[in-house]
Parts: sequence; structure tokens; C-alpha cells
Amino acid sequence: MKTNNIKNWHEDDRPREKLMQKGADSLTNSELLAIIINNGTKDKSALDVAKEILMLCNNSLIQLNKLSVKEILQLKVKGIGDAKAVSINAALQLGVRKETEILKKEKIKDATDAALYLKNLLQYKQVEHFIVMFLNNAHQIIGLETLSTGGITGTVVDQRIILQKALEYKATKLILCHNHPSGNLKPSLADKQITKKIKEAALTHEINVLDHIIVSDEGYYSFADNGEI
Repeated sequence: MKTNNIKNWHEDDRPREKLMQKGADSLTNSELLAIIINNGTKDKSALDVAKEILMLCNNSLIQLNKLSVKEILQLKVKGIGDAKAVSINAALQLGVRKETEILKKEKIKDATDAALYLKNLLQYKQVEHFIVMFLNNAHQIIGLETLSTGGITGTVVDQRIILQKALEYKATKLILCHNHPSGNLKPSLADKQITKKIKEAALTHEINVLDHIIVSDEGYYSFADNGEI
């Protein structure tokens, strides 16, 4: 006689059955990852493979989400080939996009709102990205552009491109943002200088730069909150 008892399912199927019976909230990170991996090897279940991947990432989904497909493969976990590495990368990216989409619907009331949105978008990047958030008078996000990417320690942005994009969006307010892959949130002299240049240039078009936010997986730094803009 057939039964729905999870113990009677094949080990690779148990996380799926547990999710169906109890919901996704009842699963551990390794169980959820095992569902994405789908099946294990001759010697290891999908759950064992998932636990090994997470262990190599210090049991941190944030650290795993920072890895590219190539870097996941470089972990050399038996049972993880191109297709499974792609599936893991895609699933984690969907999670990031879902959170970003939810936040984008909200009005940006202060630095915390903007930082939450931007941190979610940038905290997994391993090189610097310079992003500009374009807002209307109601403080709603009407555009978001990555205008420069660079190395681990810096990126270069052209203020003329920022203003051109602002005029295209008919934005009245801007929030500048870049990430520090190192985790250090302290603004550099170059960060302060480019902020001043962009703010002064924007004012000639009656566009206000509300803030410049530096984000990392350690948190965020707001120029506005620290009286530097």
C-alpha cells in the first residue's frame, strides 16, 4: 500500500514532498537548494550535495549569490555540472529581482529606503558598479541606470551621461549609489569629489541630488545622513 509518509520517499524527493506538505518556510536552506539541484550522485543525495556547496560558502546564501556560474563550478562539488550551476545561479537571481521589484513600487522617503533597495541590488557584485536612481517630484523611482562598472577598488562615471539620462527620464531628483566590494563603507576622496561635481552640474538643470549611498554586504553609508551633500 502506498503512503505519503516522507520517510518512504527516495531521499532526493523528500525536500520536495516536505515543501508540498508543510510549505517552503519549513525547509532549511540546504533542503531548498537540494530541490533546485534536483538529484544527487551515486554516492550522495541532492541534500548532501547542497550541504557541501553551502559549507564551501560558509553556509551563507549571500556568499553563494556572489558566485558566478563559473565560480560555482570551481567549487569542484561532485554532482554539480553546468546545468545545475546555471539553475542555482538563476534561482538566486530571481530572489534578488523579486525583492528589488517589491521595493521599486514604494516611494523613496529617506536614505534607508533607497539604501535597502540599492543594497539588495548591489551587495552581491564583486566589482564596483555606479548606479543612478532617477526620481520624480513624488519621490517615486522612474528610472535606474548602471552607468559604470569597474574593478574591485573603483569605477569612473561621466557626469554628462548622468545629466543626459536625467533629462531623458524628466527626473527632478537623483540618488547616486555605488558599491564597495571590499565591504569598507568609508567614502574616498574621489567619492566626495565626484559627488560634489555631479551635484553642482545637476543644479544647473534644476535637478537635485538627494544623496550618494555606498553599499556593501556590511550595510550602507549615506552622504545625506552624514551631512556631506
